[in-house]
Parts: sequence; structure tokens; C-alpha cells
Amino acid sequence: MKRRNFRRPTAPPLKPGQTEYEFGIPIPGTILPPEQWAKTAIKRMGDEPMDWNEVFSRPGPVALDIGCGNGRFTIASAVARPEWNHIAIDFLPAVVRYGTRRGNQRGLANCRFAVIDGWRMLHTCCSDQSLSEIHIYHPQPYSDPNKSHMRMLTPEFILRMHECLVNSGRVFIQTDREAYWDYISTAMKSIFDWQPIETDWPDGPEFRSRREILARKQGLPIFRGIATRKNDWQREQLDEIISKLAMPGFAID
Repeated sequence: MKRRNFRRPTAPPLKPGQTEYEFGIPIPGTILPPEQWAKTAIKRMGDEPMDWNEVFSRPGPVALDIGCGNGRFTIASAVARPEWNHIAIDFLPAVVRYGTRRGNQRGLANCRFAVIDGWRMLHTCCSDQSLSEIHIYHPQPYSDPNKSHMRMLTPEFILRMHECLVNSGRVFIQTDREAYWDYISTAMKSIFDWQPIETDWPDGPEFRSRREILARKQGLPIFRGIATRKNDWQREQLDEIISKLAMPGFAID
């Protein structure tokens, strides 16, 4: 007997005026008629620092979402803060396509999505003091000990975030892995003003990633913190501090 190929049923496309939900949690912004859609995809990232005023065709503070997934935080922030420019990146093309579609359908001219990893983004595409905020929600923990060297938040990466931020710019970080949180807390407070957030984020959106929704449904603790750039470091001081920080080689249960 010839085998039949079965395809998983897909949800019908949303109509203008509808609200989109994910695990019962709404994604901010409503679907617009196609003639009002925006174009939010950056199809190719260059090999030199980007001019954000040119990318967005206007000046404005820039918020970078590293590991944006399907775009939940960037979409919510772009809706709530139209005066801000948002760039959302992930190294997985499939999830970036979701974010791009959502940004397009909501007419969000103040956000862009691109397929690129965080390391290359900061080291190649961002100039010094060009970002006002960096957001990292649930960075890949690489629980396999043989892959711990792939963790993104190394001392050098933390230094590069400091370099890319404007004076008093901020990094927002969240994870559900306590071992990663302990490392982040120690490393970030070495060169940033570090503030752990003991409750939910004081400002919206409440749910900032798909992973957070799933973690909270599983009853996992969520660790949150804000790092604010110190402006009075000398370069020699920063280099010395970073050289003494351990790499993120901790074990994760």
C-alpha cells in the first residue's frame, strides 16, 4: 500500500484587526490591512558598522534584542515605544521569519529583524556607543559540558556590550538557569552597575520570550537583572578586570 504524506494542520491566517496569541498570551499589536504593512527584514548584514539613522531613515535611540526568537519582546517594545528604533537578531532563520512577519503585519517601521549571531553583531555591525539598550532573554545555556565553550556571555562579550552602549546605556538579562545567573551576576557587576530584579519587570511587557512562557508554566524560577554602563572607566582598567574574569565553564544540572 502506498504511504500517504500527512501534513500538520496550520492555523488560518489572521485577519486585519485581530490579535495574535501564543500559548494563550497575546502578542501586542493588531494585524493591519496588507497595504499598511511595513518591511522589517534586513536581508543581509554587512561587514562594517551599521548607520542606524540610515537603516531606520530617522534618528532615535536603538534597542538591540540578541537571540530574539520569534520576536515577542521586540514587537511589544516597538508597539509601546514608537520613538525607539529596534533591531532584533537571531542565528536561526526560521524564528527570524516569524518575527519579521509579525513586524510587517503590524506596520512597525521602527523595528528590523536580521539573521546574525550576537558575537558578529556586536563585533562587526555595531560601532562603539551606538546602542542605548541591549536585551538578552534566556541565552542558550548549552547544558552539555562539551558545549559550554559555546556560551555567548564570555568576559570579552560582556566588555564588547559595554563598549557598544552609550553613556548610561543598559543591558536587560533574563534566564531560568540558576548556574548561568550566578555567573552573569558576578561578571556583569565587575564593570557595570548591576541591579537584580526580584519581581517581574517593573515595565512591560510582562512576558518577554517564548521560553519565559514555557518556563513559568513549568514552575521554574526566572532570574532578571539590569546592568547600567559605568562611564568613568579607563580602558586599561577595563582590560585588567576582564582579563581576570573566569570563562562561563560552569556545570548546569
